Amino acid sequence: MNYDTFIDLVARRAQVSSPQAVDLTRATLETLEDRLSGAEVVDLAAQLPKPLQATLRKRGGTAARFGVDAFVRRVGRGAGIDEVLARTGAGAVFTTLREAVTGGEFDEVMAKLPDDYQELVSPSLLPGSISRPA
Repeated sequence: MNYDTFIDLVARRAQVSSPQAVDLTRATLETLEDRLSGAEVVDLAAQLPKPLQATLRKRGGTAARFGVDAFVRRVGRGAGIDEVLARTGAGAVFTTLREAVTGGEFDEVMAKLPDDYQELVSPSLLPGSISRPA
């Protein structure tokens, strides 16, 4: 997936402008970087478009421990938005990440996070979910 497509999907899912989608994506990835170990950040960054790779700068270190509510607050502060939009925006970024990277990589990222982070991902895109025809 290229950068423009990634941002367009985030904008559409979060129902925000493209510039706001850029801010949401940056804030979400920076917060995710804080939450993951350096090795996992490097693996994730390798599968993202170049402009998003630059957002994930960590090359080592340990993961900070905080739950999804603190994650959303950090995204909100980083993007300069309220928590309601931050939750919607972080969900849009997580859902788009799921489509942008391999399923195995996304599953590894989600496995490193507490279960409450699954609320940020569209239910049909969670690890182990089964899509059924309507």
